[in-house]
Amino acid sequence: MIYGIGTDICDVRRIRASVERHGERFAQRILAPGELATWHARKARWPERGLRYLATRFSAKEAFSKAIGLGMVMPMTWRACEVVKRESGQPAIVLHGALKDWFEARGLRCHISVTDESDYAASFCVVEKD
Repeated sequence: MIYGIGTDICDVRRIRASVERHGERFAQRILAPGELATWHARKARWPERGLRYLATRFSAKEAFSKAIGLGMVMPMTWRACEVVKRESGQPAIVLHGALKDWFEARGLRCHISVTDESDYAASFCVVEKD
């Protein structure tokens, strides 16, 4: 049974402006430790790719927060929600701390899709209840 659906589109130029204004602090606020390491590696090789990576993670977390019906209210936090890439390349959500406990207590599971194209990143999330 579907518990919730969330979608988000993010303007990469907005993310670029936030990084220019706030520097590393912006990425540290949005990204979990594993994501932050990937962001550093990608932006070192190709800065634009790093910005698109950050935008897709921002978008995915926004879509997830909408699908679970909390928005950005505790226990939902940016860093408690991590977007990882499975061996197959498929994106997945990994939760941490109180958000993980909240999600598991409700018997929920998540499906996430992310994409980016030049100026935009978009995500779609479906959360199911067992």
